[in-house]
Amino acid sequence: MAGEHILIVDDEPAIQSTLRGVLEDEGYRVSAVGAGDDAVALLADETPDLVFLDIWMPGRDGLETLAEMKRLRPDATVVMISGHGTIETAVKATRLGAYDFIEKPLSLEKTLLTVTRALDHARLEQENQTLKERLGERSEIIGESAVMRALREQIATAAPTNGRVLIYGENGSGKELVARAIHAMSSRHEHVFVEVNCAAIPEELIESELFGHEKGAFTGALSRRRGRFELADRGTLFLDEIGDMSVKTQAKVLRALEEQAFERVGGRETIKVDVRVIAASNRDLQSLIAAGRFREDLFYRLNVIPIEVPALRVRQDDLPQLVDHFVRVFCAENGKRVKTLSGDALAYLLAYEWPGNVRELRNLVERLVIMSPRDVIGVEDLPPPVRPKEAVAGDARERSLREARDNFERAYILAELRASEWNMTRTAERLGIERSHLYRKLKSYNITPPK
Repeated sequence: MAGEHILIVDDEPAIQSTLRGVLEDEGYRVSAVGAGDDAVALLADETPDLVFLDIWMPGRDGLETLAEMKRLRPDATVVMISGHGTIETAVKATRLGAYDFIEKPLSLEKTLLTVTRALDHARLEQENQTLKERLGERSEIIGESAVMRALREQIATAAPTNGRVLIYGENGSGKELVARAIHAMSSRHEHVFVEVNCAAIPEELIESELFGHEKGAFTGALSRRRGRFELADRGTLFLDEIGDMSVKTQAKVLRALEEQAFERVGGRETIKVDVRVIAASNRDLQSLIAAGRFREDLFYRLNVIPIEVPALRVRQDDLPQLVDHFVRVFCAENGKRVKTLSGDALAYLLAYEWPGNVRELRNLVERLVIMSPRDVIGVEDLPPPVRPKEAVAGDARERSLREARDNFERAYILAELRASEWNMTRTAERLGIERSHLYRKLKSYNITPPK
């Protein structure tokens, strides 16, 4: 992206002038110094997005300067330039943390290509670091229910392979966490994880986002840009909400998967990549295939290893553990003492259907941690629709233990009914009660089997 800050470190004024002219023409902000000491001093105050560093300079040479730069700013992206390049020097520079190595006389095309790649690499590294910091504990897959144990087993089986994975699940159920867990346990874990939300990108931009574009390919394409397939080389590409991708783009994705190659928009050069693709959808792709809105051949390419992420309502046993986890996370984030939920408040959470799944629960807990004034979060702190209307009228703090227990029992019976697919005989056996007793419970709790 134009506008980034590039630092040139070279003792030859002609090289400084040439590089500055080329880079400023492309829209970059450029600084230039003639010695390693000056570069180190500048780096103490500023954080350039990219540094071009000459190897041979009087005083502190390029390798010594690189070592000091990396000590000051370990995430600095540095490209070495030299008129006397040798394999040995390139290896030393790479070991010290240089991103790339180019030789004088500088080729205009090679220099601009290196700039684009280096800046894209730096941006992606920063994105991944930010995501790691932001997700932190939140990226952990929580739950010990039978369905979650089965999910973990599927992840552990799929991760070490190179097979494509298609993750199914409702919105908010944790499909991205599963994709990240697969990447983290794979042989590609040291390389990048690149995410594309196909539903969030307008159709006219999705191809450029996936495959990149050349300068001038369309209005607004002011410089060459690498796409997500190219950025994910040697790593994992996560295509979220794949069912929202247009049929035209699906054809190009299919070709990229089959050949591990593509062209940028407006370009002729075929770019080869080594990418593992994980896709996800909250939609019924078979229905979209029947309606002619999703390519069957692409479906079979993606659906090598299918994994289904369970909805929260079928793993109610995990809810108390999830609540404890989110309370700890958000109390720490907001500098508050760790809060707890009262028994009756937890009972209301267990009785709720959670149409927004774990994401809805996480958002609710964050709100409760921030907004509730006491260390114990009670029923009176719960917002609709989690708290039934009748709970608003009375004084919730004086609720009886019986009512809290009834709420818990209703939620527990619902969970067992769903686990048994509403088979009354099987549910009664699991609960250890007579069928007639179960029917009385359903009537008293106003539970109606689905049609």
